Amino acid sequence: MNVLFVCKWNRFRSKLAEAIFKKLNKNTDFKVKSAGIFPGAPITKEIIITANKLGVKVSKNRKPLNYKTWMWADYIIIVADNVPRVIFNDFEKNYHKKIIHWKFKDVYGDNIKDREKLALKIKKNIELFLKSHNN
Repeated sequence: MNVLFVCKWNRFRSKLAEAIFKKLNKNTDFKVKSAGIFPGAPITKEIIITANKLGVKVSKNRKPLNYKTWMWADYIIIVADNVPRVIFNDFEKNYHKKIIHWKFKDVYGDNIKDREKLALKIKKNIELFLKSHNN
């Protein structure tokens, strides 16, 4: 099963979700990627620090969401409140993709505490997802 995490920039929420998923997942049938609707915002030192505190590393490469990536995914998990689910409706309807929308607000600036809080929420959702899909 292929899981794609999507956020607006592919710099924090989706990147972190991908890294946490890789760390927590024990099922070799699962593959994971992340992408952004508008990749381009830089990955800051605060993002790296937050990831390191969770024991994961995030890549500095930002990947754009494209047709090939959409088609690769079985599950598309939107980890952003500023990415509308409607963008994915045709893929759900016509290609039978499973769409999940976790409406996490982005964290801007250098507030590491808020980043850590968000990271823990993302981790919790991934744990629940893995638990419900490993039975």
